[in-house]
Amino acid sequence: MNILKTAAIAAASLLALAACKPAAYDSTADAAEVAKLNQSWATAYNAGDADGVANLYSDDGVVMPPGVPALVGRDAIRDFIASYSAAAKAAGLTMNIASSDMDVTLDLAWDRGTFTVTDASGAAVDSGSYVSIVKKKDGKWFLFRDIWNSDRAPAPAAAPAEEPAAS
Repeated sequence: MNILKTAAIAAASLLALAACKPAAYDSTADAAEVAKLNQSWATAYNAGDADGVANLYSDDGVVMPPGVPALVGRDAIRDFIASYSAAAKAAGLTMNIASSDMDVTLDLAWDRGTFTVTDASGAAVDSGSYVSIVKKKDGKWFLFRDIWNSDRAPAPAAAPAEEPAAS
């Protein structure tokens, strides 16, 4: 009878432990928040709102745009975006992004997608791809690492100026 009592206690303990198991994580709401964050980036960028873009990044965020050394921290990101988006806005360019692949955990997410830059007539003047890593801090999602690459070849370097012939 002791064996039956011990087995019953063990079974009840296992059932109690199983009941304490946390519910499976449903990433649907967080994935929607990350997608919204990316669209907020494009909206703020197209409006020339450098503060709005910079505030989407964590304090230790890093941006790695093509042809520029990595930008670390909100101030460096804000300064770069202020210049970059102002020039795009003055030229009548609009950034459009589309996520194609995303994964979300409790406090970290990554997103991969494409972008197209269009001129005022709607013609594409650039296109490329991006990867961003997003992390949650105090219940809010922030861009943490961000990199993008153009599909187009860089402009050729200017030819060096010829030196006058020696006399």
